Amino acid sequence: MYQISRIGRLTKNARSVSSMIGSRSTNTSNTTLVNNKIKNETHSIRQYANVTGGNIMSSTFSKTPMGIFADQLFLQPINPATNQPITDLKIDTKITLQQKYEKAYLYKEQWKNTSAIDKKIMITKFRDLLVERVDKLASDLTDESGKPITQARNEILAVVERINFFLHNFEDIVADKVIRTTDKFKELLVQEPLGVIANISAWNYPFFISLNVIIPALLTGNCVLFKPSEFSSITGLNIMALLYEAGVPEPAFQIVLGKSIISQSLLNLPIDGVFFTGSNATGKKISETLVGRMVKTQLELGGKDAVYVHKSADIYKAAASVADGAMYNTGQGCCSVERIYVDKEIYDKFTQELVNVVKTFKFSFDPKNPKTYFGPLTRGVAQIEHLQKLIGNALKRGAILELGGNVVEDAPGYFFAPTVLSNVHENMDIQKEEIFGPVVTIQPVSGVEEAVAQMNNTAFGLTNAVYAQDSKVANFVIQKSNTGTVYWNACDRVSPYLPWSGRNQSGIGSTLGVEGIRNFVKPKAIHLISPGPAQFFGESYASEIIPPTNPDLESLVAQKASQSIQYTDIDNAAPTELFPPVEIDFQVEDGHDEDGLLSESGMPDIEEDHPDPNEITDDDMSILEDIKNQLDSNKKNE
Repeated sequence: MYQISRIGRLTKNARSVSSMIGSRSTNTSNTTLVNNKIKNETHSIRQYANVTGGNIMSSTFSKTPMGIFADQLFLQPINPATNQPITDLKIDTKITLQQKYEKAYLYKEQWKNTSAIDKKIMITKFRDLLVERVDKLASDLTDESGKPITQARNEILAVVERINFFLHNFEDIVADKVIRTTDKFKELLVQEPLGVIANISAWNYPFFISLNVIIPALLTGNCVLFKPSEFSSITGLNIMALLYEAGVPEPAFQIVLGKSIISQSLLNLPIDGVFFTGSNATGKKISETLVGRMVKTQLELGGKDAVYVHKSADIYKAAASVADGAMYNTGQGCCSVERIYVDKEIYDKFTQELVNVVKTFKFSFDPKNPKTYFGPLTRGVAQIEHLQKLIGNALKRGAILELGGNVVEDAPGYFFAPTVLSNVHENMDIQKEEIFGPVVTIQPVSGVEEAVAQMNNTAFGLTNAVYAQDSKVANFVIQKSNTGTVYWNACDRVSPYLPWSGRNQSGIGSTLGVEGIRNFVKPKAIHLISPGPAQFFGESYASEIIPPTNPDLESLVAQKASQSIQYTDIDNAAPTELFPPVEIDFQVEDGHDEDGLLSESGMPDIEEDHPDPNEITDDDMSILEDIKNQLDSNKKNE
């Protein structure tokens, strides 16, 4: 195992915001493995192609018996930790794709009419098979993506909670609902499946992302054409095999293998819905392809996820949480932290602590070692060159390299050193473009208003986070963030019970939550008029959406007046806490707790010990007394 040593430190003087700006050298660093440690060599950023020739080998497609046309018939997954081919997978053609679509189309009515209990049995069997086969599934995922084995296991086991959520909630969403019944008419709301949908999925969390679509789509009666990423096709085949073993009929779920060209062919079919997770650029192309088709579309695209660390935050806990949020899965996540904004009063201390935490994460060339935290970059050379370009641009414009900065010399695969950059500013490309690697930036701010302005200064809108003890600061960030998700004292976290959605260039639509189930059905309104006799439809009925009374202006004005009474001086009151403080043991090495309760990042979800909400505390009595006194005062004034 290797420890990440701190590199790129360019001065020993005490750090201060004013002395750093424009005053340090902007040399870059590349990392070299020497005596089992990473050391620093300062020189200009070099191109990855100039690394020792034995490190990165070209694809072997052209050496196969099929010659240069082999990659048009086969996929050859490459292990990014070793750069060695794993196997050959036969890809789909337009002919086989058309056959699969026709099979799904002809079967969609039968699958739609399959009972809910039968579907639940199949998906429950599939869930149990995931747990039973977790070791083999995780091993395959590590081989093809480089994801460290512990993180691969975490992903598979954590997806169980998502499946349980879908199993518990889908029936209520698809159930027919009576809206109104009278002597003369009846109104019904029916939900029907979309039909045949395309799921074009991503490689970075292939179980999470794929099953966020596959499971609710199947449960709600849709047939699925599943196109996994070319970088996670083996995992895609494993998902298919387990679904079939669990009893899901082949026409209801079929896999489509290939590169981007087969995805384009898939989009050209008369499908009823497209559910895509991937890059913003690809999402735009999909949107342009579907223009005018009126096809249900959900696009989960990139993020430029930001964190604000307020001066009231616990620096050590915040640094531990943010470091994991930035570096987990080697930073290859749409909600991985990429930008950190820190109050200048604690900027130096936080930067130092963040670097110290990242240095404790275990680095190894063997992603199957259970203690390995950092894996290789899944997409290889293209990903490395993207990171080098962003880092080089930032360093030339005044950024300071606190740690890492380049590929690891003599690595057997696509390993990039964890990188921390400070003294960045909003005009740098690294603050604008999605990074998608083990790289994070830190920028000082004057306070919460500047922090929120910078956090929202992006084309994306996936997540923002705030670390603070002061609930007013947290509420301000939450209210002002133009993102689909906001965290307080957390980051890089996904819950199956809440919608996962983006704004602006981060996409459209939602997965997870009940909204993520409704995505897969379409409503049908049914109006039934009685043919004659009274109570033809039975007893009169009004659902909860029918207003029992009509609101009147006088009562609304009175309600507004009662809500405007102020019982305390909020502006001068001491900061309040929405939740009691919690002692957090950040387990940054393994990414899981003893019970296996997992967040998206692999960090344990924290069960907070809240007081009984029905218990009247001394604080409650004090508040009630204040209200009573205020009301007595109002009566006297009257």
